[in-house]
Amino acid sequence: MAHLIRTDALIPAAPEAVWAVLADFARYREWNPLNLEAHGEAVLGAKIPMVFRNLGSAKPGATISQTVTLVACEPGKALAWAGSVPLLFRGRHHFTLSPEGGGTRLLHGEDLRGLIPMTFSKAQIARDFVPAYEAVNAALAARVAALG
Repeated sequence: MAHLIRTDALIPAAPEAVWAVLADFARYREWNPLNLEAHGEAVLGAKIPMVFRNLGSAKPGATISQTVTLVACEPGKALAWAGSVPLLFRGRHHFTLSPEGGGTRLLHGEDLRGLIPMTFSKAQIARDFVPAYEAVNAALAARVAALG
């Protein structure tokens, strides 16, 4: 059974401007409240060392360090990475960008599978995960606006 996290936002900037912020991993620590650090180039298949908040932990401020693989990397359109710990966790975190009304429709989410995500309730996903993803959307929009 998979848990699917889905959020969306309308960002008043072109997809290319949103992409520029998403693809600039070195600056994630400056704006991203979920993916706290990332290092590497936005190239399909790249291995990106990342530190992110552990939303499934009972410990406030807990983080996870993992090297993820870019599984989608289409400038101005899509960015996705996948990470796993065999049997315990598999995740695919994704951003899809499409032009809408002079701005960008951002679809942002993650597909979670494995023994650890199986312990998450739908209520926990709604309470702990969805707001964190929405916070990324808001922070991304603010970052794009600040650089605009």
